[in-house]
Amino acid sequence: MTAVTWTASKTETPARVASWRSMDAVTRGAKDDWLALFADDAVVEDPVGPSMFDAEGKGHHGKEAISAFWDLTIANVERFEFTMHDSFAAGSECANVGTITAFLPGGARIDTEGVFVYRVGEDGLVKSLRAFWETERALATLQTP
Repeated sequence: MTAVTWTASKTETPARVASWRSMDAVTRGAKDDWLALFADDAVVEDPVGPSMFDAEGKGHHGKEAISAFWDLTIANVERFEFTMHDSFAAGSECANVGTITAFLPGGARIDTEGVFVYRVGEDGLVKSLRAFWETERALATLQTP
């Protein structure tokens, strides 16, 4: 399987292009490339609401906090695969529907189904990334060797 499987609309919109670039950077483990996609005042909510990654559920505000989010989450995964089945673009946003598969150290795997919403500014930089997924549903997919 390729790192990003995209069976959704391929119509290029600024937000959809930003989402493609985001997924590509994550699959390559390219933190600096990923951070460069975000506006200085961007917010990442992944997942939206209180979680093990954001106890208060207020999101990660600004590049420093988004960088720390990478270190807490993305950096601890050996490999990611994205499978996006649908994408809805409107205005400066797009909502991608699909599954993110994370391959963890030791051979474990977890599939996170969700809706991943990107909003960009006029400059094409991501202003907001909001990921709607449920921790319990994701954990129920955990496969261990």
